[in-house]
Amino acid sequence: MMVGMISAGHLGGLRINLTPSEPLGLWRIVPLKRPVAVGDLVFVCPPPGAITDFGLERGYLYIGLCPGGTAPLIKTVVALSGARVDVSTDVAIDGKSLRSSHVSPSDGRGQTLRPWSGGIVPLGHLFLHSPFAGSYDSRYFGPIPTAGILGLACPVLTWDP
Repeated sequence: MMVGMISAGHLGGLRINLTPSEPLGLWRIVPLKRPVAVGDLVFVCPPPGAITDFGLERGYLYIGLCPGGTAPLIKTVVALSGARVDVSTDVAIDGKSLRSSHVSPSDGRGQTLRPWSGGIVPLGHLFLHSPFAGSYDSRYFGPIPTAGILGLACPVLTWDP
């Protein structure tokens, strides 16, 4: 019975968020019927390869059904193709500081983190952010392809950790 309920929820676009990057609980993926915009809170699959391998190895990402073998992330789009992103102790986009974007030299377990070097967001990519200080987001892995967007992230039944 439980497997049936989980399968029905998955097919209905429902997902459970277990990470503190956004409120915990039940979320719905709502199809995006327009171009993605800065400020959109989205479900996105990180691309297979170094980003997902590192995230899974460190325990930043959960195993899931995305092409890289991870669960989708819930992140806010903060820059689109063509934007200039500077990453130092904080993030700046087109010269404007991004709130809650401190870049940490290590994670909560003391493991070294290397920030993305910064630059222009390439065509067909976006830069993602979460205000949660310990979030694994574009501060560390850089821009990712817009093709990974599954839809808007809409809370159904959530609570702050």
